[in-house]
Amino acid sequence: MRYRSIIVAFLAVCIGLLTACSEGAQALDRNNITYDEILGTGLANTCPSFSDAVRGSIPLERGSSLAVYDLCIEPNEFFVKEESNNKRKAAEYITGKIVTRDTSTLEQITGTITSNDEGKLTFKEEDGIDFQAVTVLLPGGELVPMLFTVKGLVAESPSGLDSVSTATDFQGNYKVPSYRGAAFLDPKGRGVTAGYDNAVALPSSADDKELNRVNTKRYEAGKGSISLQITKIDSTTGEIGGVFESEQPSDTDLGAKDPLDIKIRGTFYARVEPKV
Repeated sequence: MRYRSIIVAFLAVCIGLLTACSEGAQALDRNNITYDEILGTGLANTCPSFSDAVRGSIPLERGSSLAVYDLCIEPNEFFVKEESNNKRKAAEYITGKIVTRDTSTLEQITGTITSNDEGKLTFKEEDGIDFQAVTVLLPGGELVPMLFTVKGLVAESPSGLDSVSTATDFQGNYKVPSYRGAAFLDPKGRGVTAGYDNAVALPSSADDKELNRVNTKRYEAGKGSISLQITKIDSTTGEIGGVFESEQPSDTDLGAKDPLDIKIRGTFYARVEPKV
């Protein structure tokens, strides 16, 4: 009984310390904390935020541009489209769980918002940490790898706008690079630019139709779409924030299998200012 009491007391102290540390980390300002304070807290994988009570709009004259800095896109939910065993039932999205730790957020992305003569706003992504390799776990145990990205995003808003406000929504497309690189070798040593051109154990069957797709590796890029909805804005600091929903394909194992459709939902943050 004595040892049990000591263990219970020890666990209570540990849990209390972990809770306090976690709460303290969440309350810290990201711009004023050290590496040691942020290490292991998961805070580095979250986007900055500001008060929902802040309102206003950022004016944008027709024919001018705004520079976008520190665009941060944080995914919160992943859904994978699966075919039903019942042929009469349409495919539906199944909720998945990300299993690749706290390395899913896209950040430090830069770009430009341009207004044309009709007041249509166009956002173009230019640079930054605009991709993350993540893996999603389905309820049945299947692991679905994917490259979460917004590379080359070009998104537009309706015409007739003279400012960026909470009424501004952007919709557009982006490219999804291959999850695997061209020099990647599968377990049998096959690749696009390196390795064997077929499974060594089956040289006489390398041209078989069923094996050709796996043997002949291909670097395939996909296409994704995203909708960005601004829900809060601070006209004094140029900060904007909101929610997003995107759809894109999963990994194809260099063309060996069909991609799955994945839907991602989450939040975003960015700073904008007049472009000089």
